[in-house]
Amino acid sequence: MESNTQTQTKPKQSSKPPKNNRDFLIHLEAYLAKRDGVDKLLKISRYATKIILSSDLVPATHPFHRRLKTFESNVGLSRKAFRLGKFIQDINSLRSAKLDTTQNVIIALLAYGGEGVYYFVEQFVWLTKSGLISPTHARVLQRVSAWAELIGYVGSVSMKVKELKGISFDERCLVSSIEIAVTRGDDVECEMERLGKLREKKLMKRLSLVQDVADGLMAVADIRDGKGRLSGPLLMASAGMVSAVISTHKNWLSC
Repeated sequence: MESNTQTQTKPKQSSKPPKNNRDFLIHLEAYLAKRDGVDKLLKISRYATKIILSSDLVPATHPFHRRLKTFESNVGLSRKAFRLGKFIQDINSLRSAKLDTTQNVIIALLAYGGEGVYYFVEQFVWLTKSGLISPTHARVLQRVSAWAELIGYVGSVSMKVKELKGISFDERCLVSSIEIAVTRGDDVECEMERLGKLREKKLMKRLSLVQDVADGLMAVADIRDGKGRLSGPLLMASAGMVSAVISTHKNWLSC
């Protein structure tokens, strides 16, 4: 039986420091413990190398140029190993998605279904490049992978545009509430804090949208075998670097 007597207790102090005050090395350890953390660092390394190679900073006749190409190729193969089983996250995302309208169902199937198929097929692409599966299947697998990736990005971009509209609507409503509260002389500290978080969320969603567009551009180039407009090596390498930096930033903040 609980006593009716109220006792004053000291609030429990959390031993875990705030994320923005965490020790850098501890934060880095947590970041590198995630496979996405290591994968994104490899992604930055790969596209930085691609930028050097495509911009002719190192002459093609120089021995270091050949070593850079070997490094870029091996890093690309290493990254595929980090995608083993990653399609499961898309299955779970699809299971937990809000499928209350036909539009939401279509967008979710495009986003999570496309990306899930991409990650699933990429496992076999890795096996062909590793030598376990005959390389005669490589071209077909890569083509299927590229199309699935593009479909996934179409769905992801559509989803993020819709979410941005919702965030913008919430922001306008909150700003109106704050303006009314200010005219009444009410305290708006909590509302201002909510507005700051909402705008931060909006910024991260916009960065994620830019990342999807950059990755989608590279998927189109893969489908077209690097031919045609907007498929130049330097442009693709730059798009890959933009995507890598944004994804690294997001993963750093989330861990």
